Formats: sequence, C-alpha cells, structure tokens
Amino acid sequence: MSTTSGPAGSTPQPPVGIDELLERVRAGYERIEARKAYEAAQAGDALLVDIRYAALRERDGLIPGAHVVERNELEWRLDPQGSHRLPEATSHALRVVVICNEGYASSLAAQSLHQLGLHRATDLVGGFQAWRGAGLPVE
Repeated sequence: MSTTSGPAGSTPQPPVGIDELLERVRAGYERIEARKAYEAAQAGDALLVDIRYAALRERDGLIPGAHVVERNELEWRLDPQGSHRLPEATSHALRVVVICNEGYASSLAAQSLHQLGLHRATDLVGGFQAWRGAGLPVE
C-alpha cells in the first residue's frame, strides 16, 4: 500500500483521492452562489478572479469587471505582501471569489489562497457555467 509521509516522526497517511480532497477543502470555507457573488462584486465587497484558461474565455466570454489571472499566477497576484500583486490585493481581509469553468479547480485555488492568509477567499459554486446559467452579465 502506498502512503504519503507527513512531518518527520509522524505516521504516514494514506493517499487521498480528489473527490475526498475536494470535500475536505470545501468544508473549510463557505462557497458562494453566482447571484450572491454578482451582488457582492457590485457592492464593492468582492474581487472576482477568473482563472479559466484562454480557450475557455475566448469560447464563452468574460465576466465584466472580473480580473483574469492564470491559475499558475494566482498566489503571486493576490498575495498582499507580494511584489507581483494586483493593485487591489492590499489586505489579507480581501474577499476574493475564484471562478473556474465549473467550480472544481477554483475550490483548490481558494484553499491555496487560505494558506496565504486570505481567510475570506472562496469560490463560485458551479463556476462560470453557473454564472452564465443564472443569466448574469457576460461580455
């Protein structure tokens, strides 16, 4: 049986499948529905961050006002202490809503932002497809 090792001297932990990992990650914060994310962004209480890859953005469009940040740059662009941060990323209290295509990769991305201290980071349930399905603005 394959195991992963933890800190030195700890008992190795069995591998976790992606479904269980997603469940654990999502239990650590409250996810947000499309309409509430839209309202929070309109009120200036949330920064929408689109991590979908270029082909999906070109195919399906963009959410007006959302910041496009490639997934591999996300932590660097949102770390308030980082030299490559977005101008809006000025505080660990920033409410970030990460948006992927269907709401899976964004959950893992939100968890990564939590590890950076962005405790209000969350992701959009159902991703861009749920946003569009709710009839919210797309350009």
